Amino acid sequence: MSALFSPIILRSLTLRNRVGVSPMCQYSSDNGFASDWHLVHLGAFATGGAGLVITEATAVTPEGRISPQDLGIWDDAHIPMLRRITDFCRAQGAVMGVQLAHAGRKASTRRPWERPGGAVPVSEGGWDNVMAPSAVPFSPDYPSPHALSLDGIAHVIASFRAGAIRALEAGFQVVELHAAHGYLLHEFMSPIANHRTDAYGGSFENRIRLTLEVTDAVRAVWPTELPLIVRISATDWAEGGWNLEESVQLSVLLKARGVDLIDCSSGGLASHQQITIGPGYQVPFARRIRADAGIATAAVGLITDAVQAEQIVADGSADMVFLARELLRNPRWPLMAAHTLGASIAWPPQYERARLR
Repeated sequence: MSALFSPIILRSLTLRNRVGVSPMCQYSSDNGFASDWHLVHLGAFATGGAGLVITEATAVTPEGRISPQDLGIWDDAHIPMLRRITDFCRAQGAVMGVQLAHAGRKASTRRPWERPGGAVPVSEGGWDNVMAPSAVPFSPDYPSPHALSLDGIAHVIASFRAGAIRALEAGFQVVELHAAHGYLLHEFMSPIANHRTDAYGGSFENRIRLTLEVTDAVRAVWPTELPLIVRISATDWAEGGWNLEESVQLSVLLKARGVDLIDCSSGGLASHQQITIGPGYQVPFARRIRADAGIATAAVGLITDAVQAEQIVADGSADMVFLARELLRNPRWPLMAAHTLGASIAWPPQYERARLR
């Protein structure tokens, strides 16, 4: 029996397999609204056999978008189209998750394919109220952020809470909090971006305070029977930054607050990061956090091969694997991987005649 294609139980949910779709920004929204692009993009992963499909980073405030074209969930008007997407994907057997996010000092920036990159000026649809723990930009061509006041921090927490309430109404079954890749929650956690001297800066306990408070606020309104995930960058890959030991400590505290799984990515906080990239290069983070924090983990990062993914789950390195670019190349990767591994998996009846025998 395939480990990768065995079910996994997260609270009241049973996922049909352990293949998850990582959040992948599409930069295809107008004022935060999902569109037919999102329906087809996410729907393809559901029909392709993934167990869990997670939306791209979905901003909890307008100023929390990475780009002006990011998906949003700060307005009730965003709910109907999101509901259309979750209804379709759930009907195909996938569990639907939403990644709630705030971009922090990496907000108001251009889409990756636009040149030149960097900050989007107000005259072109950007905004000047970019927020961060401290007034330290990510790089010279990124916006110069304002340090969040205590009232601003309270507003962020309330916005994540409101986003979770809307997510439930929109039919999502899993919430993932984005505390990775150099966005707001990660910025507070890392000494590279956080130079505060108040209760939200300095010590480890202070730097993780916002992430814990957001977690508590969301868990309080997210149904007990539904899972909560947190994506973290396990290391900044930069001297003096956030590190794996701190990630283990944080994961212990998140588990105690009702988090069910840690999505283990890395990097994105420091423009001077030094990353050694290779197949499965982030899997050791998932293995270490799973073992030392006693919490379920998902492994990510250049996982492309069915046998590779099977081994990660089978040897206990992680409970799930989350794929991204490989699924953009082939949204039906789970169906093909199951065939490679000799696992039984349901195909959409419309595609059954294409099943490999």
